[in-house]
Amino acid sequence: MRVLVAEDHHVLARNIAIGLRRQAMAVDVAHDGEEAERMCLLTDYDVLVLDRDLPVLTGDEVCRRLRGLVDPPRILMLTAAGAIEDKVYGLTRLGADDYLAKPFDFAELVARVRALSRRAPQPRRSVLRYGDITLDETRCEAAAEGRVLELTPKEFAVLRLLVQAQGTPVAHDEIVRTLWDENLDPRTSAVRATVSRLRGKLGDHAVISADKGEGYRLCG
Repeated sequence: MRVLVAEDHHVLARNIAIGLRRQAMAVDVAHDGEEAERMCLLTDYDVLVLDRDLPVLTGDEVCRRLRGLVDPPRILMLTAAGAIEDKVYGLTRLGADDYLAKPFDFAELVARVRALSRRAPQPRRSVLRYGDITLDETRCEAAAEGRVLELTPKEFAVLRLLVQAQGTPVAHDEIVRTLWDENLDPRTSAVRATVSRLRGKLGDHAVISADKGEGYRLCG
């Protein structure tokens, strides 16, 4: 899942980003509305966490403009304006998908971001399967040959991409672009290290193939 946090309070923006990354989300940060709009036009974000009170271009205006896109990100407004009339205005007049007032509980923020990411044009299966591997997306649980796997959030996210591909290769750059944020060096060994740990936990190092020039794929 790829998330953009648009928040002009630098410390809060950094803390939100760190927390969401620990939940295996790829997170970028913008500190003003103009930057947030530009980044949304260049990158397909699943969710935009949007402060209403942004400099240069307000969060309200960013929300209005993004609603004109064919496939806009789901927008969670995060703001100190927590009165009922503010929430109604944000959800009905501005077109936000959700609204969370500051101060907030971080666990609730994570739950709302995950809920928004599940709002897709086509129904998504809660359970994915490939061969002997089963993934329960709702519970974030994985099993192989009936054995529950103890995976980190990032390992689960990588395995989900591979299962969704159903045996076709997933390019290294696509994994980085989808599961890591823009600050990660594309030449990093993070993907290779995560795949290596996955192979060990799956119990068969041949189950994930690294096809030279094509990417990673699950072997049948």
